[in-house]
Amino acid sequence: MSETSLQKREPIALGAIALSRKINWFVERLCVALLIILVLDVWLGILARYVIPWPLTFTEELARYVMIWTALIAVSSGIAHREHIGVLVVFERFPMSMRKWLAVSFDLLAFIFFAVIFFYGIGMVDRGFGRYTMINEIPKAWPFMGVPIAAALACVQLLLVGIHDFFATDVHIAQDRAEI
Repeated sequence: MSETSLQKREPIALGAIALSRKINWFVERLCVALLIILVLDVWLGILARYVIPWPLTFTEELARYVMIWTALIAVSSGIAHREHIGVLVVFERFPMSMRKWLAVSFDLLAFIFFAVIFFYGIGMVDRGFGRYTMINEIPKAWPFMGVPIAAALACVQLLLVGIHDFFATDVHIAQDRAEI
């Protein structure tokens, strides 16, 4: 590959990873905010049940759905950091020359997986408007929205890290990015 071709590829890789980091910055802060809400909600539930006799029934349901949303949304952060389970173990077993193509292949497979989850998650949300939660009787579509939102975030992160992996000129793809 010529020197000018390599020079054209590197800005694409750096731009993709920069955008991935910006999205991940937002996602990480959202996860922290959701965790704060979760902790406060659980403590409020404990106080309402055992210390102050308040009839608060929403705390258990809120805690459940906030925890699920947090876990689902955090998936995209794991993708941005290249921390998905098993990938680094597999990378280490292959020679450096094959790692780039292996990374792009993993990105493509994971993108297809999350795109399918997104597609079926939209249907789940649509059906959720006709079902209601047990305690507060809110439409289940609201908690179900975490599935397609998380899948969309995962697809965006996979697209960005895949672009980076494809256009990066060095072969130290996963190891360098795991330290973001």
